[in-house]
Amino acid sequence: MSRIRDDYENSLWNRLTRWVDGEADPFAGKMEMEHLRETNYIGDSVYNPDMLDREKIAQYLENTKKNTEMRAFRILYSLTSVALCLLLIAVLLLAVSWLPVLGDPNGPNNNEVSARYIEKGMEESGAVNMVTNMILSYRGFDTFGETCVLFIAATCVIVLLRKKEEKIENARETDWQYEPRPDAILQKITLLLVPVIFLYGFYIILNGHLSPGGGFSGGAVIGAGLILYVTTFGFHKTQRFFNEKIYDRIKVGALSLYSITMIYYFYTGANQIKNAIPLGTPGDILSSGMILPINIFVGLEVACTMYVFFALFRRGGM
Repeated sequence: MSRIRDDYENSLWNRLTRWVDGEADPFAGKMEMEHLRETNYIGDSVYNPDMLDREKIAQYLENTKKNTEMRAFRILYSLTSVALCLLLIAVLLLAVSWLPVLGDPNGPNNNEVSARYIEKGMEESGAVNMVTNMILSYRGFDTFGETCVLFIAATCVIVLLRKKEEKIENARETDWQYEPRPDAILQKITLLLVPVIFLYGFYIILNGHLSPGGGFSGGAVIGAGLILYVTTFGFHKTQRFFNEKIYDRIKVGALSLYSITMIYYFYTGANQIKNAIPLGTPGDILSSGMILPINIFVGLEVACTMYVFFALFRRGGM
């Protein structure tokens, strides 16, 4: 018989769930804030000495006719910027001139590394697609870093652009009044296209180890389908199946599972331990070891990132 915990509110799982859903602030009660300075009210206006001082300084700095130092600084800044750009262009052109000729058999790119990818790639990873094999197996550390960059970029955009709806007093500050008006033709076409787009995106992800495609391209297709749906039907209907909590769980869950998978591979590879995950038969859908699940994790990350960028830049919230 299961036992009900009396201290569920303080349990680790409850705190983790609330943190993922954005319902708990981990820094609450742990940070000190500087007290605001008092302001003097003169009639209906507010008198703040610090504000007036800053306005005087700004007016002085912007007046280049009297402020000769600022004018000289701006001229020097412009000249330095042009010189830096010209120097950067020269360095890049010089580096390009030193590159080997395209297709040169004696070039540094034609070495034992690329030969190992071609000759032993299918045997060691079980993936038929050589590009996916290289990206998610031999260079899995780089791909994991790129996925973390997507996660960090989406987090930064959320921190900068998200508006708490309960704190918005005026509805005109949001983009809700610009929700699309009902368009029968557009909505019917979208209802036909979106399931096909989702299906094609999942196909690209699931066949990434067998044919051209993978998590990045398949996730981009699914993200485009979500953007098409929300553009046609608006955020109200989209939030019925994809809201902020679902986004948080998919985003954090996919990256966490990807991290656990790569930690296992890093640990076994660094310690010369045999990989216990079967590779399967090359060419089958269930093959290539953990490349197939990694493609799924990457696809979910890319799809969520594309949608959240569109949602936040368009309305300021999901």
